Amino acid sequence: MILSLDFSCDLPIYIQIRNQIVIGISDGSLTPGERLPTIRSLAIEIGINTMTVNKSYQLLKQEGYITADRRSGATVNYVFNSSKILPQKTLDSLKMVISEAKLNGISENEFIRICGEMYKDMEKNRKTPIQEDIKTEGGGSI
Repeated sequence: MILSLDFSCDLPIYIQIRNQIVIGISDGSLTPGERLPTIRSLAIEIGINTMTVNKSYQLLKQEGYITADRRSGATVNYVFNSSKILPQKTLDSLKMVISEAKLNGISENEFIRICGEMYKDMEKNRKTPIQEDIKTEGGGSI
């Protein structure tokens, strides 16, 4: 697995690892059932503490993206949350991205165009179907 970490970034390393694995699952680079590197081997490969990788894997497990146990290690989940509801944490992050786009002079139409292009780019490599028609926690569609 190839990860690109920015050690000078304000975003904690464990979150960067988590984010890149989620993106890999979403774009099909990591497929359901695929084994992830062991905590120790990934930590050695990246040159970080094993506790940092462990924290990433625990977060991914808690969020339902991977399964992990001591015997078989960590693997990408076969089944993801199909509730079609975005967690409040994700909605808050999206609100921040939209706010930054607005402050940078990006119109709503341009923002939607950019999002659409990024979605299509991720979909190109997708090996399994992705969920559609995602709803917010309040029940409305996005």
